[in-house]
Amino acid sequence: MPKHFDTAIIGAGQAGPALAMFLADGGESVAMVEGNLMGGSCVNYGCTPTKTLRKSARVAHLARRAADFGIGVGDVTVDFAAAMARMRDRVQTSRAGLESGLEGSENVEILRGWGAFAGHDNGRFTLQIGDQTVTADKVYINTGTRASIPSIKGVEAVPYLDNVSLLELTECPAHLIVVGGSYIGLEMGQIFRRLGAQVTILNSSARLASREDEDVSAIIQEFVENEDIRVMNNVEITCVEKLDSGVAVILDDNQRIEGTHLLFATGRVPNSDRLNLDNVGVNTDDNGFIETDAQLQTNVNGIWALGDINKRGAFTHTSYHDHQIVLANSAQNVGSLHQWRDADERPTTYAMFTDPPLGRVGMNLADACLAAKNGQHILTAERMMSDVARAKEEGETAGLIRLIVDGETEQILGASIIGISADEVIAVITNFMATKSSYRVLQQALPIHPTVAELLPTVLAGLKRLSVV
Repeated sequence: MPKHFDTAIIGAGQAGPALAMFLADGGESVAMVEGNLMGGSCVNYGCTPTKTLRKSARVAHLARRAADFGIGVGDVTVDFAAAMARMRDRVQTSRAGLESGLEGSENVEILRGWGAFAGHDNGRFTLQIGDQTVTADKVYINTGTRASIPSIKGVEAVPYLDNVSLLELTECPAHLIVVGGSYIGLEMGQIFRRLGAQVTILNSSARLASREDEDVSAIIQEFVENEDIRVMNNVEITCVEKLDSGVAVILDDNQRIEGTHLLFATGRVPNSDRLNLDNVGVNTDDNGFIETDAQLQTNVNGIWALGDINKRGAFTHTSYHDHQIVLANSAQNVGSLHQWRDADERPTTYAMFTDPPLGRVGMNLADACLAAKNGQHILTAERMMSDVARAKEEGETAGLIRLIVDGETEQILGASIIGISADEVIAVITNFMATKSSYRVLQQALPIHPTVAELLPTVLAGLKRLSVV
């Protein structure tokens, strides 16, 4: 007889463990199913390791700039192995803390293995986890995504890197070729350049971070190239070749780019192919992402999809927020949590952790122009980071602040902030947007000087109606 649980959670990403411990504290028996490492991408291959490594890279960068601030340091060298060891130690500590929390919860049982649906009968779902079979009344899927590798001629014969294997390196690449000019490619390209690698970014789009406004992309291109990173936009790769010294990438115009290492940063695919979703009838889109309603429930009653796999935001913060939405909608918690209960209600918000970073929420200028063309009353205002006292004092003046407001409701619709502390300053906007208050409230706030955020009321004072032809 299979062991039965009130709840099974497949995947220990950012939503899974928090949800497991909350439900267990409420008395439910919970099976926490994980086929790889606790913590998912964020802890093991994403936020935790890359931001730890980013710090090492930033320290090296600032040391090289020491003379700009009147400081003499001599030659700056990077101990790549030590930087990677520091990163791995941070990952292991973070993962161990998560595992300890789960193991210390009386009603949580950790089941190691890849979980998949075997069927559904009499209101219970049957799951196969390796050689073990269990049943559960409710199932939450939090299995995330993995790197998407493009179908390029010769790729199967080349020892390429993805976001996982890149972090397993013990020696710094002499020349890292990054395929992909978006967020992961830009972050990793800059980090490894600062750690000592020559870096070339091959970007299939006409501009870097093409989801952003054109002037934001131009700012990114400028600071990336200022660090001697070679950027090639609007390129098409015809094939790749293995060399004794590394790899060669051949473009459609017959240009040949040779490097020691090749990193693909070309998007993500969902880990839904191992779940046997057909056995219970869960719907996915054409790319394998699980479809949900605004409460994150799938088309099958009793199954929810949280995190990257539901295509509602490939970010740690949206995954964690998903578990809060689920709890706010659960029968025992409705009304007890002051929390959004509708995933469609929240604006898209994220950061790109280059240096300087990008912070984004809601509309960008392109979105605003489209809305204005459709008759919406849109107000916009912006300032360059070179106008910000703190940025000038820090010697980091690249970037801009752009705010977008609904002229009728006076609610903030979006912001693009690129520059020093943008990844922190954007939280001022996202938190304020959650209040649904008039921008005038933020405009009247008393900011602290000297900070980057202090300029927000000044920017808002310059709002003008967006006119489009």
